[in-house]
Amino acid sequence: MTAAPDPRRPQPADPSHLEQLRAATDRAAATAEPLASPHAGAPEELLARTEQAVEAVAADLLGLSHDLHAHPEEGYAEHRSARAVADLLGRHGIDAEVGVHGLETALRARTGSGDGPTVAVLAEYDALPGIGHGCGHNIICSAAVGAFLGLSAVLSGGEVGGTALLLGTPAEEGGGGKELMARDGAFEGVDAVVMLHPFSYDSAVQPFLGRRQLRVRYTGIAAHASAQPFMGRNALDAVVAGYQGVAMLRQHIPDTDRVHGVITDGGQRPNVVPGTASALYYVRSATPETLADLSRRMEAIAVAAAAMTGCGYELAWDELPAYLPIRANLELAARWTRHQARRGRTALPPGVTPASLAGSTDLGNVSVRTPSIHPMIAISGPDTSMHTTEFAAAAVSPAGDAAVLDGAVGLALTALDVLADPAVLAAARAEFEAAGGVLDLTGFGS
Repeated sequence: MTAAPDPRRPQPADPSHLEQLRAATDRAAATAEPLASPHAGAPEELLARTEQAVEAVAADLLGLSHDLHAHPEEGYAEHRSARAVADLLGRHGIDAEVGVHGLETALRARTGSGDGPTVAVLAEYDALPGIGHGCGHNIICSAAVGAFLGLSAVLSGGEVGGTALLLGTPAEEGGGGKELMARDGAFEGVDAVVMLHPFSYDSAVQPFLGRRQLRVRYTGIAAHASAQPFMGRNALDAVVAGYQGVAMLRQHIPDTDRVHGVITDGGQRPNVVPGTASALYYVRSATPETLADLSRRMEAIAVAAAAMTGCGYELAWDELPAYLPIRANLELAARWTRHQARRGRTALPPGVTPASLAGSTDLGNVSVRTPSIHPMIAISGPDTSMHTTEFAAAAVSPAGDAAVLDGAVGLALTALDVLADPAVLAAARAEFEAAGGVLDLTGFGS
């Protein structure tokens, strides 16, 4: 007989929904057709040499991955991590600049002839507070470094023109480092961008939502909560009213939208009517247009909460850069799919993995500036979520190590296709332009 739950403890969530998602994903994956490209890409001899060059530095890559994992650093404080990357590149005869594009922990390295196209491989190395590399950025970084070294081995021979860049992009976890680097010109002249992310599935394209941050501060009138409450205007009531308004809004937004918030200041003592109170919200949506619409609705709720409680208000949008949804380039994703197959992986096409398993990333801000991909590579089972201690453990497991090497090869060969086959780049550019071309982010959301 099952024991009754202890009402004094949190009650675990029913796993039925996740089980249904997993079963639906398995059914869809069984009949899904992987993404394919009609273009030849780089010659097999160059692909094989690049793959061999990555394998030759496998020990360095796995050493870097485990080192970053053992010394996690939060966004904009990744000094040791950036230096570890620069030192590894230096041992392979490549100079890297640390402290570029206005950010102390951003990194830039270059290889190739300078003639022809330019492909940027992006590395993230920031960690989460309290969890460390619970998002697996040690894998992202090490795979990117491996891809860059593999490309360097081939580009230095002169058979292929073009340039490969390695860009270390700080503070993906909320800091918006890629947007700040973009504003400083980091992606000018870049023809394509490739990076990967560890996940619970191998997926060529996974939806990522745009995200904005809204901070609301209410100013009321403090008063004695017992003797003269009628003389007060309760700022905490305004926060609570706004929070309840957001809860009602959730019934009337698309399934892909997300709003979540916390009260960051609710007053100090119960016997004082709070004169100030604050809340912070994350607002997410699947397209720039719907993100802007949801932002307007959130602002209306915040203003109404002030009016109904007699409080003043201050709204602060995006103290850190907003994140745009990823505009995935299917031509580049098809190249990734082909090269993952040679590593024994099946990268699932769009629409197979659950769209509800979506977060946000500042790669979205790059993807509306130049053709980009952000494929996912499996390091754990579908029951293990990112941003958990279990996922952090998977990031240095044998599966995590395999993802570093498979991912490095996949990124390198995808980049090589862009550099070696003009048809691949032309197709990626045409797709990018058909999707709207470069999106002007000036004043976005204002």
